[in-house]
Amino acid sequence: MVTLAKSRGYRAFQVVNAVVLTGVVVVTLYPFINIVARSFSEERYILSGEVNLIPRGFNLTTYQIVVADPMFWTNYRNTVVYTVVATAIAMVLTTCYAYVLSKRHLKGRTFLIWVAVFTMFFNGGLIPNYVLVNSLGLTNSIWAIVLPNAISVFNLLVMKAFFENLPGDLEEAAAIDGLNTYGILGRIVLPLSKAVIATMVLFYAVSFWNSWFSAFLYLNRTELFPVTVYLRNIIAGATGAENAGAGAADLTQVAANIQSVTIMLTVLPILAVYPFVQRYFVSGVMLGAVKG
Repeated sequence: MVTLAKSRGYRAFQVVNAVVLTGVVVVTLYPFINIVARSFSEERYILSGEVNLIPRGFNLTTYQIVVADPMFWTNYRNTVVYTVVATAIAMVLTTCYAYVLSKRHLKGRTFLIWVAVFTMFFNGGLIPNYVLVNSLGLTNSIWAIVLPNAISVFNLLVMKAFFENLPGDLEEAAAIDGLNTYGILGRIVLPLSKAVIATMVLFYAVSFWNSWFSAFLYLNRTELFPVTVYLRNIIAGATGAENAGAGAADLTQVAANIQSVTIMLTVLPILAVYPFVQRYFVSGVMLGAVKG
């Protein structure tokens, strides 16, 4: 009787769980599908609020105007380069810093942790940061985008916590076998940290891909802009459709669905990469001790 009750309770839980999760999926997907529909719809349907989940008056005007501009592809290439280089540098610095902080016997460890945590709550401000970057000669270069944001303290603390939970016996055994600190990190720790590394890579890549304010602040040459600044300028009316030779009717269409097109063009690359990283999110993390 108890088993039957438990079985009925478990089935009820499954039903409720399925209904709740389905609702979450619907609420999550609806805005995105609506954005896709708006990006392919005609201006009159968008302005009248008739676009829901299906495009009305299928139209590619805004897409055509944007992708026909050579500067769009130049800026898109810049975004790819900035994201790849910045993510690689950020991962090297964050991994090394986090691994050092995970060693409880390290002298000055507490000070180094507080130095990192302090920067989460306090910074020099916009003008001092600009003066610093300018005085270092980094303006109008990739380094103005990469170096000021090279370490995310949140990501650093997450990796530190992960490294602290790795079994210390593994590193001790590797040290007995003759591996030095770099050998232990490269041959023992990193292969066991694929899940957290993949997660941090995605976090950094998304952050750098979507970033526009640093480029807007430190870059003055159009050919150096990332695509986010290009698309921001289209929305602001500074560049884009008019520079690409669009007519008045086309400009009206662009004004109607430029935000939707902007979102689609910026999120598609991340959506394409995510399935290859997702498997690491669901993989198990080794948090237990070595079994003797």
